This record gives sequence, C-alpha cells and structure tokens, in this order.
Amino acid sequence: MPEPMVRAEQVHKWFGQLHVLKGIDLEVSPGEVVCVIGPSGSGKSTFLRCLNHLEKISAGRLSLDGELVGYQERGGRLHELHEKQIAAQRREVGMVFQRFNLFPHQTALENVMEAPLRVKRENRAEVAQRAQDLLARVGLGDRGASYPAQLSGGQQQRVAIARALAMRPKLMLFDEPTSALDPEMVGEVLDVMRGLAQDGMTMIVVTHEMGFAREVGDRVVFMDDGLVVEQGPPAQVLGAPKQERTRAFLSKVL
Repeated sequence: MPEPMVRAEQVHKWFGQLHVLKGIDLEVSPGEVVCVIGPSGSGKSTFLRCLNHLEKISAGRLSLDGELVGYQERGGRLHELHEKQIAAQRREVGMVFQRFNLFPHQTALENVMEAPLRVKRENRAEVAQRAQDLLARVGLGDRGASYPAQLSGGQQQRVAIARALAMRPKLMLFDEPTSALDPEMVGEVLDVMRGLAQDGMTMIVVTHEMGFAREVGDRVVFMDDGLVVEQGPPAQVLGAPKQERTRAFLSKVL
C-alpha cells in the first residue's frame, strides 16, 4: 500500500475551553477525492486549517506525505518547527477558501504569478507561461489582464484555484468553495474541481454540494461535534447511511 498523502491520528483542537476537534482519525490516499460534510460548527473548517498548520493541533498527530505537519519528533517528544520550515511545508498544500482573497490591485495573471515569484523565486518568464496555462485550464485564458473587480464571483474563485495550483501542490484543500457564490456561478467552479479530480489531484473538499460529493468524491466523510461519525463510498454514506446522526443531517439537506 502506498503511504497515505494525509494521516490524522487522534487529532484534538481546543480554542480555550472549547473542544472543537475531539479525536479525528482519517487517512487520504494519493489521488483520492474526499468530500467532508456535516453541520456548521462540526469542526470541518478547523480540521482543514490544521492540515497546513494555520491552526496548531492541541493533541495527536497530522502528517502529509509521511512528514509530520508543523512538528518534528525528537526523543519521543514533538517540537514545533521553525517558521521557515512551516512555510516550506505549506507550499505543498494549496488552499481555496469561501472568500477568494485575491489581491485587488493585481490582474488575474499577476495574482496567479505572485507566490511562485515571491516565495519560490522562480523564473518570471516560466511563471508567466504557467500562470497563463493555468488560467486557460480554469476557463479564463482570455481574462489574464482583468482585475478582480472586473470579474464575477465564480471567475474570481477560479482565479483563486489557479493561484493555488501555481505552487504545484501535492494536496488541494477546498473550504466550502462555492458557498459565497450566486447559484448560477456554482457550476463553473465545480466543473474546474471535477477536472482536477479527473487529473488525479489529491483533494479534501468541505462542501454542502451533495451532488458533487456523490459524483466526484471517492469517499464521503460525515463530521459532527468534532468527530468523524461515518465515512465510506458516496453511494453508501449519502444513500444508505448507517448512523442515525448522518441520517438526521441528510434528511435536512437532501
């Protein structure tokens, strides 16, 4: 069996007295698309943020492609990595948020070029060509000179996906990427994500789009109250859930 791309072992997260993640165990294989569903406040977004150390876990272990995320083990104890080492790990993970967070003073092309130029200090001509190719891949090859204010929400989110891909990540995280979009723009973003899945990108997608989870997900994970309640193939979890909590949630959203 190949090494999991993601391995979570008894991951806990507290915010003060608030126990948000209560022992998450989860593995994601290379090339797998895992869709995470569940009610608001169940810990889905917090778990994603822990995966690239935007939030520090309070207990347990998280590893990406065989390496601990944010920590190093010495003498049986975990020691937090230096900021530079954490930044290097983050380069391996692309993250797309609900809000697009594009730089408003930069064109779409410049937004996609920014991280490879500044963070990786790559060759400008090569970065520009890759950025143009990525914009074409997300259906915006003719909008490279447009500023975010000149783009629809769906177009901005597609630029945000291209920007994340520009760093050539091993793993893509999507945190409800369509929840801030008007309904008619949702499909264009999901189409791009569908294409990424077909290309073999490892993806963890927190989503309320059950149709996407059913069609594109290799596995659906249902979280509630900081725990993984149920997981399995989409047809089983969405069509014939075993847990009462899963059934109650799906009865409200399907």
